[in-house]
Amino acid sequence: MIEPDRHSSSRAWSWRHAVSMSGLQPITRLVLHTLGLKMDETGGSCYPSIADLVAMTGLDKKTILKHLDLAESNGWIEVSQHGFRGQKWKRNEYVARWPGRDMTGSVAAVSDPEGGGAVPPPSEEKVVEMVPEGGGNGSHKVVEQLHQDKILPANLPTTLPAAVAGEGVSNRSDRKKIEHAFTIWFASWDHGDIDFARNAWFAMPAEDRDECVEKTPEVLRWTKKSERSAAAVFLKGRQWREILAAIPAESERAAMHNAYSKAWSACRFFALMADPIEPPVPPTRFQLMELGKGGEAAERVKRERRLAYGWPKVVTMHRRAEMAEGVTVPPWLVKLSEGFVAHHRDSEVAARWRWLQEANAWPPLPERVEWLYFPAGEPDQAIADFKAAIARERGDDDAA
Repeated sequence: MIEPDRHSSSRAWSWRHAVSMSGLQPITRLVLHTLGLKMDETGGSCYPSIADLVAMTGLDKKTILKHLDLAESNGWIEVSQHGFRGQKWKRNEYVARWPGRDMTGSVAAVSDPEGGGAVPPPSEEKVVEMVPEGGGNGSHKVVEQLHQDKILPANLPTTLPAAVAGEGVSNRSDRKKIEHAFTIWFASWDHGDIDFARNAWFAMPAEDRDECVEKTPEVLRWTKKSERSAAAVFLKGRQWREILAAIPAESERAAMHNAYSKAWSACRFFALMADPIEPPVPPTRFQLMELGKGGEAAERVKRERRLAYGWPKVVTMHRRAEMAEGVTVPPWLVKLSEGFVAHHRDSEVAARWRWLQEANAWPPLPERVEWLYFPAGEPDQAIADFKAAIARERGDDDAA
């Protein structure tokens, strides 16, 4: 019984594992794993057609070709045409490869914009081993001997010179401190490929790393996760500077205020000062009939649609207030709200405000609210004064 070539089996397994742990895009890895199904234990030649790969992956032809090119350009496969003279067909021949590296262990971490990971440059000198063809003692052939622990970029230790290419990294203790700081920082950012981010982190000068650590909490406070760049992009572009420069000064920042508070009420009235928008929803068949009649029937439909759609921000404020959610109010509007006066819902003043509200077809306040805040004075004059105050604060003549 012939013993299996354990080195070849290990090499094929190492290649598949290396693909899984690489920084390649998920679809690129899927295409490579599918190719692996067609290869022998050594990762040797296979000749699947594009149609075969389409059928096995469920991807379309264009996607297959794109990710084969990505895999080849990043050094994970070698592609050549296979065919014989006189035959009408030719197919691509695929052989498993690793991104190469030189014999000294220095790796150039070249960022791949297509998601291929940090790809070392091809080695000018390859490690070779003479092994018998077919596992016997006959003629020999030269094959590459590439081991996963030496060539897999994701497994490169952070103590290698290339992995710690940042300025001022002179000894093992410094590298450990930088790696520790990166681990803590990346846990807070938690977005993007960790290997790309680590390379960018070590490539930064020490002062930039310190600045990043200091400024990141403020960036996290003012941005949503869905709005943040991948960690490596954030670090390379020093994006915290641009983001924080766009944030208004503390005195200019809008703050959250409770529902039905003075500031909330001022925000509501400010929104109502704008002209109502046209309803985005077309009239129903019944409403069209009523509009066609004209007169009171048409006015009633217009009023209903104005109440429902005329001031969407106010409608949203009311809905959120029912769930005890407030609204963000800019400081200048908070200042104007200081002159607002509370009135009980059963008071005569509140009744006059309700009348003005109905006359303008403004969305009504919930009846269950016991105390309501309004601008000081009689409703008509109070609204005029409020508009004038808005114009002064905004420095223009258009209060809306």
